[in-house]
Amino acid sequence: MKTVFVKASLCLVLATAGCADGGAATPAAQNHLAAPIHLTNCGLPVSITAPPQRAIALEQNATEIMLSLDLADRMIGTSYQTDPVLPDLRQAYEKVPVLAKLYPSREAVRAANPDFVYSTYTSAYATDAAGPRADLAALGVPAYLSEFACEKPADATRTVTFDGIFEEVRDIASVFGVPERGEKVIHDQQSRLDAARGAAPTAAPVAGPSLLWYYSGTSTPYVAGHGGVPDAISSLLGVRNAFTDASQKWPAGNWEEIAKRNPDVIVLADLTRGGDGDSAQSKIDFLRRNPVTSKLDAVRAGRFVTVPGSSMDPSIRSVQAAELVGANLHGIVR
Repeated sequence: MKTVFVKASLCLVLATAGCADGGAATPAAQNHLAAPIHLTNCGLPVSITAPPQRAIALEQNATEIMLSLDLADRMIGTSYQTDPVLPDLRQAYEKVPVLAKLYPSREAVRAANPDFVYSTYTSAYATDAAGPRADLAALGVPAYLSEFACEKPADATRTVTFDGIFEEVRDIASVFGVPERGEKVIHDQQSRLDAARGAAPTAAPVAGPSLLWYYSGTSTPYVAGHGGVPDAISSLLGVRNAFTDASQKWPAGNWEEIAKRNPDVIVLADLTRGGDGDSAQSKIDFLRRNPVTSKLDAVRAGRFVTVPGSSMDPSIRSVQAAELVGANLHGIVR
């Protein structure tokens, strides 16, 4: 069942608040809500009585959503940077304290005295990280989690869509009393998606080329299955995810099965963490020297598309992956 997020309640937010030139909220909008917000987020009640002023974003996707909403001045901490921050957000990012290279401990989070905590990953709220959301709530700290990564699978939205990503942006913008900024971000992202769709070769999904979305690993490759960002992008561009029949979003594959499916194009996640088969170049090197994968049509023809690894997760970066794949389909697939 789909998690119930802020819907009607958020319509009450800042009904009378104005907006200053340049998109900055007025002091009234920064400090007051027209009415308290009460929502059910991933199965837990969350109440907001005033726009947060001391927020912590626990990983990069949440951080970049907040920065895209021009909320750096409301942030007292960030953590877990997996990729270089988007260039247009770099200046704002440098103003936010980094609490930890990975996740901050629950002690570090509490010491920072936040009034809101936000993550797009469940792992951020593990007992050895920031601690469970219920524990934060008991301390009076609202904690938000993406609907795609709820602690209990039954509470989560199973299939990632761009509309779902936009709804998360809209929720965060409304919680902070800047709904107009959220709508601007969503409009810009939707325009880019429309352009990516228009730039891609026209093909029906059944007849279109097949794409292997290769995330990480060499001895055991992790590839995109059903319901994740790669599926959403594949549908948008009129191509086929080679493993859309897999029940998991990121199943462990094997090279023999991949060889049987012989994808037309291989999309490579470029990860910066330095593990086995993480960087795009290490993936290409492996694919070309492995006896099984070196015979794949896509490998022999060099039909590779590289995207930032974080863009394969639900975030404002996912649009970038759609743009890169759509633009590179021309000339590499008949």
